[in-house]
Amino acid sequence: MKTLQELIMDLPPELQSEVRDFVEFLLAKRAQGTSPNPSLSWWGGAQALREQFSSVDLQHQANEWRIQSALGGNDVSRRQ
Repeated sequence: MKTLQELIMDLPPELQSEVRDFVEFLLAKRAQGTSPNPSLSWWGGAQALREQFSSVDLQHQANEWRIQSALGGNDVSRRQ
């Protein structure tokens, strides 16, 4: 069985670059960690948005922000 390094070396350079990017993403994600006791300080904070957006709209927007963050994007503003 080949080692991980050997498998990566068998890939073409462009895929090796993708592997590097993915590993860096995983390391950054791990370094951020998660809070052992989540805070509920946000509770009720989105009530002003209730008339403007549905809960589904907000879920979709939050998902887009997560994807952008994972891909290294920094624009987390709502698309209009």
